[in-house]
Amino acid sequence: MSYLTVAPYGAWRSPITAEMIAAGAVRLGQVQLDGADIYWAEGRPTEGGRVVVVRRAADGSVADVNPPPFNARTRVHEYGGGSYLPHASALYFANFADQRLYRQDPGAAPRPLTPEGPLRYADMVMDAARARLVCVCERHPPAGGEPENFLAVVPTSGGEPLPLARGRDFYAAPRLSPDGAWLVWMAWDHPHMPWDAAELWLAEVRADGSLGEARMVAGGVGDSVCMPRWSPDGTLYFVAERTGWWNLYRLRGAAVEAVCPMEAEFGVPHWVFGLSTYAFDGPGAIVCTYTAGGVGHLARIDLATGALSAVESPFREVDSLQVGGGAAVFLGAAPDRGRAVVRLDLATGAFEVLRRASDVELDPGYISVAQPVEFPTAGGLTAHGFFYPPRNKDFAAPEGERPPLLVMSHGGPTGSTSPSLSLGVQYWTSRGIAVLDVNYGGSTGYGRAYRERLRERWGIVDVDDCCNGARWLAAQGLVDSERMAITGGSAGGYTTLAALTFRDVFKAGASYYGVGDLEALARDTHKFESRYLDGLVGPYPERRDLYLERSPIHHVSALECPVVFFQGLEDAVVPPNQAEAMVAALRAKGVPVAYVPFPGEQHGFRKAENIRRALEGEIYFYSRVFGFELADPVEPLEIENLP
Repeated sequence: MSYLTVAPYGAWRSPITAEMIAAGAVRLGQVQLDGADIYWAEGRPTEGGRVVVVRRAADGSVADVNPPPFNARTRVHEYGGGSYLPHASALYFANFADQRLYRQDPGAAPRPLTPEGPLRYADMVMDAARARLVCVCERHPPAGGEPENFLAVVPTSGGEPLPLARGRDFYAAPRLSPDGAWLVWMAWDHPHMPWDAAELWLAEVRADGSLGEARMVAGGVGDSVCMPRWSPDGTLYFVAERTGWWNLYRLRGAAVEAVCPMEAEFGVPHWVFGLSTYAFDGPGAIVCTYTAGGVGHLARIDLATGALSAVESPFREVDSLQVGGGAAVFLGAAPDRGRAVVRLDLATGAFEVLRRASDVELDPGYISVAQPVEFPTAGGLTAHGFFYPPRNKDFAAPEGERPPLLVMSHGGPTGSTSPSLSLGVQYWTSRGIAVLDVNYGGSTGYGRAYRERLRERWGIVDVDDCCNGARWLAAQGLVDSERMAITGGSAGGYTTLAALTFRDVFKAGASYYGVGDLEALARDTHKFESRYLDGLVGPYPERRDLYLERSPIHHVSALECPVVFFQGLEDAVVPPNQAEAMVAALRAKGVPVAYVPFPGEQHGFRKAENIRRALEGEIYFYSRVFGFELADPVEPLEIENLP
């Protein structure tokens, strides 16, 4: 007979270590097909975050394609995505170090296609008949100033890129019709983000390779479009938001018609290039993923009738979906399994896992499964999240003790969290710390009305929802109201700092490359997000008063609880001066504060040693603030002003 060890919450020993999370989990992305070959990208923390393109051949063999030190990662829009394209066994990719396009033929070393210079490339598509790539380009002026974005073509034999379409602030998703006669693309302008007002444009490709007169097919303010694709029979499909939900549409002649109207999201916000939530199984059917109630589903749509039928699947998060050779290949995750490259045989319904993000096998006794929760929030509205109670088969807490709570605030803020298994969440719950992962108003997956709750109210709605979720759990007796902390990265870091500054709910917090000064962000950030705050806060500088009113840096006198900051020193999205200004202000005020800068890291940490250091540093910080002993020693963190 085995007995549980009684120990305070937070002091439980767990087999889920920070080293395991940092070294064992790769970042899987960008599934692509080339004939019978399956490709995907792996961001490897043990290789300094290098992105490696991996090919699984028809015979089942798996091999890396781009050799070190080549790193298949683009910095277009800074967030990148769409960094490689396989075609006829050759690989075309953007290399991170110099941002040039490279071509790699079988058995050969990569060779540069484009000259050295200020250009970046992303979202390539092959124009085989003309032996060229069509792609998105971003030109950074040597003397500084705003970059120029445009569509361009690059010969597959190499050469100077030639502009194909220009004049808009942003471009994405160039896609050629099967016969190469038509090109479709997305475009939008300041001050909008793509999920606010992206348009779909269509033009004929002339005999000389130039474009004929372009016409707008769909999209605009209040009807953003994304993910255009051509069916095998040459019909143009895309995702649009005409009903307040991202649904599938197609172009028939001059008319746009809905394919399968639903109160569900078949699209996602265009933060990165190369997104795909649907693909064609021949001319008569689509295999797709959609989100309803914050949970993902796999389905099949009959294109003749519009009828949707569910595909039985354990996966509740699906993206980067491709179809070919009688199979669907995608990135999938579920509440009881981590992210993986998955192949679905469309004839038999059988799933095959081709690559897991982590090879760690966990006993279910250490896994806390997400519980979807809805809770009341400001204005008589309801907000959403996923609650993870503490779980460790070896430990129990003293009778009557309630666990500390860690509220997680996702980035974006136009983003979302899912109930899929995350070792980063389980790290906390297996040590006896409850987690609430909040899909605050402004999150995607619940329709446009829910997403637009945040319009001009960033720093209010998101903060209210995180605070009210924590209060609601405490009122249910599920957590200790005196030991509640909040953590978040990027936009989630801003929500964290705003909650700690403007509310009196949390007793500690952790900001990962978070925003403390909205005005500085509006002035200093990169082009893609340089006008994002117009919609989240108000136009700048016309509404400078709101920027000052909602910036924690200007209200440090109200911030009384301990905060730890983690920051990449090469971050171009949220520059280090944001964290450093907050740290200096708290240091001067005498509030307990810790600062952990990471040289060589950008927006998000990719190196194993830094991922480990941040996670262990955060739990060490809470252990000192909340007064519990850690079961295993970690490297101490210097906490200034802590008695």
